[in-house]
Amino acid sequence: MNYQQTHAFLSELAENNNKQWFDANRKRYEDVKADWVTTIGEIIKAIATFDEPIGELEPKNCTFRINRDVRFSKDKSPYKTNLGAIMSKGGKKSVRAGYYIQIDPKETFLASGIWMPESPLLFKIRQEIDYHFDEFRQIVEAKTFVSKFGKLESDKLVSVPKGFDKESPAAEYVKYKSFVGSKKFDISIVAELDFVPKMAEYFKISKPLNDFLDRALGG
Repeated sequence: MNYQQTHAFLSELAENNNKQWFDANRKRYEDVKADWVTTIGEIIKAIATFDEPIGELEPKNCTFRINRDVRFSKDKSPYKTNLGAIMSKGGKKSVRAGYYIQIDPKETFLASGIWMPESPLLFKIRQEIDYHFDEFRQIVEAKTFVSKFGKLESDKLVSVPKGFDKESPAAEYVKYKSFVGSKKFDISIVAELDFVPKMAEYFKISKPLNDFLDRALGG
């Protein structure tokens, strides 16, 4: 990936987040976007070596638009100052668990799992955790997983949700609203020759979490 080109464009966009500047620099954006899509294609191929269905995805269908949805936001800046992509079975709009990566001028951020699923899906995940807690705990509290991602990240309920036993060993986890393992890196990692295999290494460790979550959703 062209680190200097991407870093320079995103940094300048952060300082000039307006349509006039963006239109004047659209060719630069198109070059950055094409490079990003190529990089995501390489990451997809790497993930497919251990999660074969991901290999069926088209890179351009995994990346997110740079335009922000400002309809309900006080911040009316028209553009995102990052590049993001998610690889999940069924595509970008799928409700399945996924492998996510994002870069901005300061850091690279990756994550696996499901973020803020809708209520019916959240109930299924909580139920699967409650029914198979030993299996779930072995995944998210495994030394290798924790060494790479730390603890699962999530906002959570104050009390155990209705329908679940507050005395259950799974009680704390069923309070979670999301089930995501994440890791931040300095943006300079993008310039390293082993950037793609290094990202794939993290994603491979997170695959059991994604498999568990997909199973909960019936996939």
